Amino acid sequence: MMTIMSSQFQPVLDRIASEIAGTPARGRPADYIPALASRDPRSFGMAVAEPDGTVYGVGDWREPFSTQSITKVFTLALDLAREGAELWEHVGREPSGNPFNSLIQLEYENGIPRNPFINAGALVVTDRLHSRTGDAAGELLRFLQAESDNPRLSFDAEVAASEARHGDRNAALAHFMASYGNIGNPVPELLDQYFRQCSITASCADLALATTFLARHGIRADGTRLLSRSQAKQVNAVMLTCGTYDAAGDFAYRVGLPGKSGVGGGIIAVVPGRCTLCVWSPGLDERGNSVAGVAALDRFTTLTGLSVF
Repeated sequence: MMTIMSSQFQPVLDRIASEIAGTPARGRPADYIPALASRDPRSFGMAVAEPDGTVYGVGDWREPFSTQSITKVFTLALDLAREGAELWEHVGREPSGNPFNSLIQLEYENGIPRNPFINAGALVVTDRLHSRTGDAAGELLRFLQAESDNPRLSFDAEVAASEARHGDRNAALAHFMASYGNIGNPVPELLDQYFRQCSITASCADLALATTFLARHGIRADGTRLLSRSQAKQVNAVMLTCGTYDAAGDFAYRVGLPGKSGVGGGIIAVVPGRCTLCVWSPGLDERGNSVAGVAALDRFTTLTGLSVF
């Protein structure tokens, strides 16, 4: 293990990319969303951003990809900033132990999702943000554009339409929670917002930069405060325990950082006070996490000693 200085991030990334290139097993892209199925599982990019906005990258770190569930972190932060602790009356903070689109626990728990990163929980958070802003997806996109300093970030209409055509399970989740009074907006309107949210395309560089407010304990790129220090801690904690579907324990064991994955193959991770990371490779394991992405983050924390443990 080396003592890492900022200037050493690039050699570490180069070493990781070289090691990943020699890995034969890369998983399979998400084929249940047709617009994602054609991505090359051997694509790989990784970026590290420091709190001052300095970014290092390797491979396909500038190539945009479908962010998918990664956006749930930012929607959570935007809503938490507006309503504070009241949010936790409508969504829990516990790992689910079930697939991210499971209906089973909702009935046992009276329409309150286990955490904000499974689909049911993310629908609740998006619903509440939409009630407060009138355009949850637009609010999210503007936030990502500002924090990444990339006004070109946008929605992918093809991906959003693809998700809508294959979104029966999400519709069922939303209707079920609405029956318990835990959804405030019309379900079709909520689903449109949710599918647009998940369709945003961004690169590893964009997402690493956009996540740095969590490394800065809630401070945005322009110096204003989005979250209190305690709220930033809460978001990081839920990422650590719930951010990689039903593989969060294994991710914490291997990587040792708060992280959030998406079925587009991206994963973001936070080293509080030091840096943020984003890695992308579209080949997924059976739980929906990037095979090469988890391996790369594992190597990063092993090589640098930067983790929360």
